[in-house]
Amino acid sequence: MKNQSDQEIEVKFYIHNLKAIQDQLIAENAVQVQERCLEVNLRFDQQDYGLSKDRRVLRLRKDTQNILTYKGPAEMGKTVSIRQEIEVVVDDFDTTRHLLEGLGYHVYMTYEKYRAMYHYHKVLVTLDELPYGHFIEIEGPDAHTIQQVAVRLGLNWKDRVTTSYIYLFEELKKIHPELQGRNLTFSELEDLKFTPDEFNIHPADLR
Repeated sequence: MKNQSDQEIEVKFYIHNLKAIQDQLIAENAVQVQERCLEVNLRFDQQDYGLSKDRRVLRLRKDTQNILTYKGPAEMGKTVSIRQEIEVVVDDFDTTRHLLEGLGYHVYMTYEKYRAMYHYHKVLVTLDELPYGHFIEIEGPDAHTIQQVAVRLGLNWKDRVTTSYIYLFEELKKIHPELQGRNLTFSELEDLKFTPDEFNIHPADLR
């Protein structure tokens, strides 16, 4: 959900019982805009990793569509994540990858998640299943609206997460040497178990 200045305004929550959140959304007549599907993401960077150093993102995603995304650095000191986001739907995933590689970018990480999406009280709620746990994202027009919806869903606001899934994965790598060189995919992490304390987050749906 974007405002007129192409900003992405969102927050994440680590969730203990994702199905309970989904059941509440359905019971309160949230409109499903995407059924659960596998999402494959390729993260690109320059040879010197200049994008990552500047906290910028260049991503090619495949789910029900192929989407090329640029994200600017998140604004500092905010209660939610606010950053520029520019997206374009592309026809051909593989050709777009080759185009980016031809421009000098390279894929430095692949990551996956299962995602379902709902419109609910002026926000977009996504239900995400990652190899290291379950999350929801709430994306809306402003921090106040997002917080109102989080409270309505019974989530503890102080347990919100404003960093990216990749950042959380990098935090896990610091204490799990076996993760070095791995992608954030279900096949590469299927035999590993993680606890939220390992990346310093807490289930927002547990009081």
